[in-house]
Formats: sequence, structure tokens, C-alpha cells
Amino acid sequence: MNSLTLRMASICLVLVAGFAAMAETDAKPSDSDAWSGWEAIKAGKIEEASRHFQEAIARHPNDATLFLGAGLAAHLQRQEERARAALQEALRLDPRLTEASLLLGEIAYGAGDIESAIRTYEAALAWVPEHPQIRDRLETWRKEMALHGTFQRTINPHFTVLFEGPAEQALAARSLEMLEAAYWRIGTTLLAYPAEILTVILYTDEQFRDITRSPKWAAGLYDGKIRVPMRGALNDPGTLEKVLAHEFTHALLRSIVPRRLPVWLDEGLAMLFEIGDTAWAEGVVRQASTLIPLSKLHGSFVQLPSDQVPLAYAESAIAVRMLFDRGGPAALTALLNDLAAEKAFNESFERRFFMTYSDFQTMLERNH
Repeated sequence: MNSLTLRMASICLVLVAGFAAMAETDAKPSDSDAWSGWEAIKAGKIEEASRHFQEAIARHPNDATLFLGAGLAAHLQRQEERARAALQEALRLDPRLTEASLLLGEIAYGAGDIESAIRTYEAALAWVPEHPQIRDRLETWRKEMALHGTFQRTINPHFTVLFEGPAEQALAARSLEMLEAAYWRIGTTLLAYPAEILTVILYTDEQFRDITRSPKWAAGLYDGKIRVPMRGALNDPGTLEKVLAHEFTHALLRSIVPRRLPVWLDEGLAMLFEIGDTAWAEGVVRQASTLIPLSKLHGSFVQLPSDQVPLAYAESAIAVRMLFDRGGPAALTALLNDLAAEKAFNESFERRFFMTYSDFQTMLERNH
């Protein structure tokens, strides 16, 4: 399960919607480049947006909202150091700019700098003391920092594994072996490897639910860190291996495509690399009276009714299997690279698989 993209996307949507709403009022930004920057972000033209904001900043260097826009554009391009610098300048100019605090805190947290994330949200609370999202995230981050401060760790060149104590040391060592195997198996297939060392945290079931607040059906979570409940893994290492492979796939895909990856494609790849076949998925689909249209599975599965979640995962796995059968890993990798370059999904899909996305959805439904 990948929650980092969902949480960051929700903040970005709030920012874009808020500034786009000015189109309905007389409160448009006075600088045409500023307005064009927000419109470009809304249209998904991020490089163009970045250029507009930089040109506007050159004329209005004391406008905090311009630095907010520049920070958002940099974040959407995965240029996180530039994003943090722009957002920090926005808050220096206007510490009451809550939108900048929200984005800056989440970027810091995603980079593993939880202390900076907490400081950013604590400062924001001075201006909006009852802000529910800030208060909720602060509570979670403080719990996490206190808990992780007691954890031990083991490392290799690609992963850092955090675990609670000596009783879990052997499991942590075994987890590193599993992760390393997944690193080479999945990375070789997609011809890509994460650029940074990934942090993996082994929790008790209670710790996992308390820290992540994920739905009951979630077996693991990737939100910038791979978080896994152990669930008797000492007696059932096979299950842990599958969950680690699943969440590693999310981390790898995030490093390839920082945004705009349909969730069915994200989860389908993770399921396929976790299990290797789709026999389980075919059984789930056969029992369903109707399928969920793939177009409705571009967003997070958390938003689906719980009884539809297994079907969503099953459809996603079968769809990705069909893509592998049709174009092989090379076509899928090319599609991911197109999305990383911010090309339109439907056009890239047709270019790489020689059929329209609509026809592919029809084929999936016909095989039901």
C-alpha cells in the first residue's frame, strides 16, 4: 500500500484548487506570470509553471505566495531541496501561510527529517492552533519519533532496517536478505533501482496501526519508508517476504515516477512482483458480478468500499499481467519513463502497447 503519494497529492490538490478558485473572483494574482504558473500546475505543465513563478519572483521578491508556487512546482518535479528552500522563504516572508507549512512539513517528513517536520508544524500551530490536519499529524509524528528512538537498526548498502529489540534481531537480518533479493529481482526487471538507501521499519501489529492509521486490510505501507507489521513472521517468513517485495515495488516505482502513476498500475505491479502469478486474482474476478472500471482505479483504493478492495487488487494484478504478456517488461518500463517525463497516460499507453487504453479496458472486461 502506497500512502505517501495520496497524502502529498491531497495537499497539492488543495493548493491548486485554492488558487484556481480565484478565477471565480476578482482576486486573481496581480502578476500574469503568477496566474499562469498556477494554471500550468493545474494543467500538469510543471516545468512551465516553474518558469512562470521564477519570472514573477524576479519582479515581486517579497510575495510569499510566489515562493509557495515555486516550492510546489519544484516538489512536483522531485526537486525537494529546491522545494524546501522556496517554502522556507515563503514562510520567512509570511509565517501565517499555512499552505506552505503543510507542504514543507510533509516534504521534510518524506525525506526522513521528522524533527524538522515537527518544528515546521509546531510553528504553524502558533497561527492556526486548532488546525485539525496539523494537530493530527503532529501527534502521530511525536509518537513515531519517541518509538523509533528506542529501536535498534541493521544496515546494508541499500537498506536500513529498524526493529524493536534483541528478540527481533534475527528477523531483521533475514529481512535484509529478503529485501536485497527483491532489490535485484525487481530492479533488474524494470531496469531501475532506487537512488537512495531505503528505511524499513518492523513493527508489532499494534505499533503499525497506531503509527500508520492504515485500514485493517493493509499488510504493509510505503510512505517514504517501508513499514511492515511482523504478524508472526518468525513462524511464517514467506508472508513477510511477500509484503517486503510488495512495498519495495512501491518505493521503486515512486523513484521512477514521482507523480501521476495510476494506482491500479502501481498496485498491480506490486502484487505481481509479490506473488508472481495471478491465479488468486482470477479466482476473485470470477466471483465478481461486475468489474470496477480501470478508470475508477486511478485513485487510492483507500477511498473504495472495503468489500471492493480485494477486487480492485485482483483486477490490477490481472491488468498488469496482460500488459506483461502483450509488451513485456520493456514496454512497461517505457510507459513508466513516459509518465516520469509527464507525458499523457492515454497517449503513452497507446504508443507502448499498440492499442488504445479504452480498448484495453474492454479487453479486460471481456475476459471476465
